[in-house]
Amino acid sequence: MEQMYAYKCTKCGKLHHPRYIVCQNPDCDGREFEQIPLEGKCKLLTWTRVYNLPEGYMMPWLNFGIVEFENGVRATGQIGFDDGIKSGMELVSSVGVIRTKVIKYKETVEEPVYGFVFQKA
Repeated sequence: MEQMYAYKCTKCGKLHHPRYIVCQNPDCDGREFEQIPLEGKCKLLTWTRVYNLPEGYMMPWLNFGIVEFENGVRATGQIGFDDGIKSGMELVSSVGVIRTKVIKYKETVEEPVYGFVFQKA
């Protein structure tokens, strides 16, 4: 199973997602980070439904949201249900295949792309 991470600066303790080369705390110049698994309970801050999907998505729409995890890290991901979506609701995050990337050259290669999938708590 794939895993997504937040990155904790070993110098000041600030959490980041995604990973940066230099800590984003203006008072810190740390460049070393500890991986912290990013999963579990989160709160939906805002969301949108996208109807005009790029090539490769064979569905009429997808729901995307921005969530805040219990440790304060914010992340974007796919909402895995259609009914009763409301900002402020509690969700549970997991990591899953959100689409398959197809690479065509001399042969066709299909590669899974992983990301956050949010479900009702």
